[in-house]
Amino acid sequence: MIGLNNKPVSGIPDEKWAAIINNDTFYDDVFIYAVKTTRIFCRPSCKSRTPNKENVQIFENPSQAMAAGFRPCKRCNPLGQTPSEEWVTQMTDYMANNFSKAITLHTLADIFQGSPFHLHRTFRRITGKTPVAFLHQIRITKSKEYLLNTHRTIAEISTLVGLPNTSYFITLFKKKTGLTPTDYRKKYQSPKE
Repeated sequence: MIGLNNKPVSGIPDEKWAAIINNDTFYDDVFIYAVKTTRIFCRPSCKSRTPNKENVQIFENPSQAMAAGFRPCKRCNPLGQTPSEEWVTQMTDYMANNFSKAITLHTLADIFQGSPFHLHRTFRRITGKTPVAFLHQIRITKSKEYLLNTHRTIAEISTLVGLPNTSYFITLFKKKTGLTPTDYRKKYQSPKE
């Protein structure tokens, strides 16, 4: 349908619409499109079913689409990640947001639908760390923030970062930082005025 000044009513230039319906790879680095009904964004070359033109929104890059609440298509992978990289990103995001919970390799395997062995091997290949080492890094970083910015006890901090065994927390903290939590707090906490 044509509106005033012979421009398409949907607001999508004919050239970009042609790229979408023809799955033109030339335009993959020019723009991406999102489908309002599915909340998914794709590359122009995506082989998924052609959407209704009125449901399409054009973006310059994936960041804009994600900021608008769309998620990347698993078929055309507009973020450029391999499936394994995307899988690991999902796991790291989960650990970063749920570090205070009990998380094991089996927990991750259940949530992210893979065998513990495959998950461990893939995670290590992509990040250079095991899932447990990655989780410990998050927990130690967060515990440093608590030590320096709160007056919580070591036992409280231990529980807050998902390590309810205080002795284990102290041992792990010292192994990773070279200091006990108490010594770390004394050394780095700025004096109160």
